[in-house]
Amino acid sequence: MTSPASRQKPRALGQGSHIAMIAPASPANGERIAAGKRELERLGFRLVPQREMSSQGYFAGSAAERRGEFLDALNDPSIDALIATRGGYGSAYLLDEGWPETLASTKPVVGFSDLTTLQVYLWQLHRWPTFYGPMLAAGLDAGADTAYGYDSASFRHALTNSSCSWEASLGGETLHAGSAEGILLGGAMTLLEATLGTPWEIDTAGSILILEDRGMKPYQVDRMLLHLKHAGKFEGVRAMILGDFPECEPPVPNSPSVRDVAKRILAPLHVPVLCGAPVGHTARPMLTLPLGVPARLTAEGQGTLKILEPTVRP
Repeated sequence: MTSPASRQKPRALGQGSHIAMIAPASPANGERIAAGKRELERLGFRLVPQREMSSQGYFAGSAAERRGEFLDALNDPSIDALIATRGGYGSAYLLDEGWPETLASTKPVVGFSDLTTLQVYLWQLHRWPTFYGPMLAAGLDAGADTAYGYDSASFRHALTNSSCSWEASLGGETLHAGSAEGILLGGAMTLLEATLGTPWEIDTAGSILILEDRGMKPYQVDRMLLHLKHAGKFEGVRAMILGDFPECEPPVPNSPSVRDVAKRILAPLHVPVLCGAPVGHTARPMLTLPLGVPARLTAEGQGTLKILEPTVRP
């Protein structure tokens, strides 16, 4: 398990904290961004005006524009946190030219899906904890504790609670029962797989590994899980949390589901495994989970996850 001294916790957010809206991947719908902005303002945060960029196909802007926006927000002392507008595709291009060896003081980076690439990079090379949770046009826009929205309790705990541990109910299904502690890591499975062979390849040893995604057939999930297994990414994993995997229904009636595939490949690892948690791509209120911090998964019934220490500092 990574020592506490090597982690660089960001400061807790509070009333009036300044949040930068970033678009490291694909462009987002303006109305949905506006709705997400209103929700953050309702919570008491101040939104920094987003940089003007010209979208290029499925990119929100050129790689140079998106990279500059991200790094400038990281290094601007007046900005307290970064929240993405949406995922999509393109975050990996921000790493093409490399980043400085040292970055400014740690601050929360919030997002999911394509943001996984940047979150893994920040953890592997800088030991920055980040936050796998809602974005302006993907969760925040729908509001708190509602379908396609976000879970308000975990969002608040993850980003503002600097004093104590906290617990989240996962609302899932146990595939292999048990309890284990580890560093919470992971994200969108396709993006985790894409780190293999890069300088920021994810190190999963000692982790509670989150795997989630959308829009894949069960055999594609099967292939990806098998690749991660063959690459050694399940060796030393303490426990696993799987998401809802929406739009991943079997193409043929009575053929294996994602749950069937996961149980066949992961249950033999003999570690606690819980599937169907509302993380990342989900129609349920999305949890905000801190990556890079110690946690305990209890895989019994619907499962619980306890974050063992505050994820932000005063």
